[in-house]
Amino acid sequence: MTMTAVRPTSVGPPGYTKTMRCEPEAARTARLLVIASLNTWGLSSLADVGTLIVSELFSNAVRHTSCRLVRVSVQRTAEDRVRISVADKSRGLPERGGGDCDQEGGRGLLLIDALADRWGHDLLGPTGRPAGKRCWAELFVTKADDA
Repeated sequence: MTMTAVRPTSVGPPGYTKTMRCEPEAARTARLLVIASLNTWGLSSLADVGTLIVSELFSNAVRHTSCRLVRVSVQRTAEDRVRISVADKSRGLPERGGGDCDQEGGRGLLLIDALADRWGHDLLGPTGRPAGKRCWAELFVTKADDA
């Protein structure tokens, strides 16, 4: 009898994802997912920025939606890019606050804009009837990060 080894084939970018409750206490799990993903890829130098970004994206979902669950993803979309995203079932799109010093909130997307190489959102679901959105931010990976 001949045995053949089976090797899994990867399709799409490598990544990690987890669905979690949309509540403040779950933000820690989102940060741990980002840290574990970046460490796996040898990109621990991006962990501080990555955890700050996922914290902001996650807290926006908690604060501005009535969703019960969110999906946090960390993907290595290219050799020089890592994408961190939070998807929810809300149709409300993110709005950048004015950054008024007297406001308690509203500066999260300004912070993401300063830290990320680029950021945005994608509507999920069939055209014309969004089933939610995915808010994301990308980090540029330099040779120094990839060590």
